[in-house]
Amino acid sequence: MSDDSVKHISSHQEFDQLLATTRYVITDFYADWCGPCKAIAPHYVKMASTFSIPGFLAFAKVNVDNVQSVTRQYGVSAMPTFLFFKEGKQVAVNGQVMIQGANLPSLNLVAEKMGRLAREKADAAASE
Repeated sequence: MSDDSVKHISSHQEFDQLLATTRYVITDFYADWCGPCKAIAPHYVKMASTFSIPGFLAFAKVNVDNVQSVTRQYGVSAMPTFLFFKEGKQVAVNGQVMIQGANLPSLNLVAEKMGRLAREKADAAASE
């Protein structure tokens, strides 16, 4: 399965641009050497290919070793860590500000909820 639906962030500027142009963003902070990161990666790609809607919901990956300024800005200290954004600001989804570790059930719930919200916004925008 291709991960074209996942945005691989290579700079702080690129991450800020994504947050500025996409209503909802789910971000996976990972490291190449992290076993749990590798274990959940194919599931994350599948969620991205299922729920991504350009301009409304994006799935991003930030390599903590390569984009340290973004990692520091959000205080990420464990891998993987998943953070959620709405209109450029970090938000809680289902009562969770973040998911630390490869917690697939929690991540699925977040992706489904944000996917539903993004679909509603996209449908509303299309009917205007």
